[in-house]
Amino acid sequence: MPLLDIRNLATAYGASQVLFGISLSVEAGEVVALLGRNGAGKTTTLSSVMGLVPPRSGSIQFQGKEMFGAEPFEACRLGLGFVAEDCRLFTGLSVAENFEAARMAPRNGAVRLPWDVRRIVGLFPDVRTFLERRAGALSGGQQRMVAIARTLMGNPDLLLLDEPSEGLAPLVVEALLKCLKTLKASGATVLISEQNLRFAMELADRVYIIEKGEIRYHGTPAELAARPEIRQQYLMV
Repeated sequence: MPLLDIRNLATAYGASQVLFGISLSVEAGEVVALLGRNGAGKTTTLSSVMGLVPPRSGSIQFQGKEMFGAEPFEACRLGLGFVAEDCRLFTGLSVAENFEAARMAPRNGAVRLPWDVRRIVGLFPDVRTFLERRAGALSGGQQRMVAIARTLMGNPDLLLLDEPSEGLAPLVVEALLKCLKTLKASGATVLISEQNLRFAMELADRVYIIEKGEIRYHGTPAELAARPEIRQQYLMV
């Protein structure tokens, strides 16, 4: 059974429907990328899973439990961690205080090594230099790293990353990609939405392409690399 299993999910903002019956799954220990152009429905998909945007119909099963209609705090308690594109840090608190505010013990008697500041610094070495700095004073790339690290402090079973490379300088993107590859190697399970094709292809085990609220393609990065017509049709601007 997949860790996350989404079936026929439909979501709307008022009278404007955004998702039209999408289905996707994430197995434990894999990284899955949801690719698509701006406005295709990537963020709405992740927000629907977290309960930030209530879906209209469909099924969202996480660890075998139905989550359809769950509130964000319930999704968090079940083991989901969400990193929004805009980071949503506590800007008036220090980085260390942001971490402490998010700290949660592993769920369900998990025996895996829990996340703490020591492990965070091992994953994001630069964080050590600004642990006591106010989060609102950090650069965009630093805030993105802190947002991911803060979510990991909650020891989620599934990490949802919304557009992690968006708006970052190329060198920062490369540094973030290196850190996320290390996170993947640790066995983390991740669902990532991305427009940056190369970033996603280097990280993901499988990819889905969403266009106008519908899944148009599903395969491995190697399979997608061999289909230039698919990339041209659904991903090129």
